[in-house]
Parts: sequence; C-alpha cells; structure tokens
Amino acid sequence: MPPTHNFAYFGTPKVAHDTLAILIESGFTPTLVITLPDAPKGRGLAVKPPETKTFALAHGIKVFAPASLDASAIASIGTYTCAYAIVVAYGKIFPEELIAAFPMGVLNVHYSLLPKYRGATPLEGALLAGDTKTGVTIQKMAKELDAGDILAQEMTHIVSSETARELRPRLISMGAELLVKTLPAFLSGTVTPIPQDASHFPYTRKLKKEHGLLSLTDPGETNWNKYRAYADTIGTYFLHHGKRVKIISASFKNQIFIPKLVIPEGKREIDYTTFSKED
Repeated sequence: MPPTHNFAYFGTPKVAHDTLAILIESGFTPTLVITLPDAPKGRGLAVKPPETKTFALAHGIKVFAPASLDASAIASIGTYTCAYAIVVAYGKIFPEELIAAFPMGVLNVHYSLLPKYRGATPLEGALLAGDTKTGVTIQKMAKELDAGDILAQEMTHIVSSETARELRPRLISMGAELLVKTLPAFLSGTVTPIPQDASHFPYTRKLKKEHGLLSLTDPGETNWNKYRAYADTIGTYFLHHGKRVKIISASFKNQIFIPKLVIPEGKREIDYTTFSKED
C-alpha cells in the first residue's frame, strides 16, 4: 500500500462516524477531524457534540468544529498541512478556497450513482422515484456541488420492500468499503478520473417536515415510495380533520398502501384499523 499521507476528515452525523470507523480499521487515520459545532438535540434540547466528534476524540484524533468555513477556519485547517481531505456528510458547502487548500484534492462519498441524484438527499431521491437500483460514488470534489470527477462507483439493487432504514446502512458500508478500496490507487496516482455529464440531472432537495405529507387517496405506489424514502428521517403523515396523523409502519400489497400503526396528533400509537373505525 502507498503512504497514506496526512489527511483531514470532514463529517458530522452518524453516517460520517460509521465511515470514519471503517477507515481507521483499515489503517487510514486522519490527522484532523472537522465537524459542525455542538448543537441542541432531543426533546430537552441539551447541547451535545456530533457523533463523529465524540468518536474522533475517543480515538485521540484532534477535532476542529468551526462555526463557518471562513478564511480564519481555512487558515487553521491549513496549519495541519494535510495532503488531501475526505468528506462524508459534513453539513456545509465547501468554498473553493478550502478545496484548493489540499494539494491532492478532496474526496467525497456520495450515496447515489452520480450524476443522478446530486444534492442533499440522494437516497431519498432514488426511493421516491421507485428506482430498482442505486449505489455509491467516490468523487473528487469540485466547485459545483456533486459535479466532480468520478473516481469509483458501485451499484446495488433496491429491494421493493426496503425502506431508508434498511438501505441507508447498506450504502454507508458500501461507500466506506469502496473508499478504502479506492484510496491506494488515488494516492499512487493510478486511478483514472471520469468527468461527469450532470446537465440532465437536477439536484435533490433538503428535507422539510411538510415533505412528509401524503394523501391516502393518492396512488398506492406513490405513498409507499414516500413512506420508504422518509422512514428514518422526517417520516410521513396524513391529515385527518385538520390534524396530523403520523404513520409509524405501513405495507404495500396489490398496489394498495396500507398504514398499520399511526400516532394521531396529541394521542398515543394506535392500530390504523382501530383508528379508522373511531371516526
């Protein structure tokens, strides 16, 4: 294996924590980990550190959590003289000056087969569209979001019953393993970058709670795909007499979307069949 060089790792939530763990297990330990600052979490809104920060500190890795990637932050990162950087779900757009601060460039793990599903929610985009396959991409970051040269890709089939809860961990593992496989060739200069043609693919959007609204009169497949896509993030719900009813679990049979467990606004979890009979 070629020398790993000093490198920086940018990542904040659990997906970044999981990938960092696999990198370290494979002999790639960053000189510096950059995360978002500690933030309020949970019902009590207690200020807590990101999962990746906690993991890095536990492994004796220095952590930097700037509020913004301004000139001062970029200068501080530059003092570590890292040859390259790896980015996994960091949470901020990289300015061009930061990309240029790494002589070998910045690698990013993206959870789609680029150029399809660029942007913030590639996994959700594939599930919403009812795609039967997706994958992971290792790209070399460019100024335009998710438009950098492709260094490696791996495809996987999506099971029709699979929600984001099952698909996301699979893609995280695939992405980390593909990154580990790609790094030696990247570091030795033997990987051949492939330019993207992203002109026909729009960006996926950041999620808002209202994106989870569905109508039970919509086509069953549309509702099933939305339920699958948002199962581990914002969730899905429908309105009943103007109040939200959150869908906890559901199924899809004979092209019919069937809620199973729901939580009516202000109430406890209830079987949907019982709920529908109470009206």
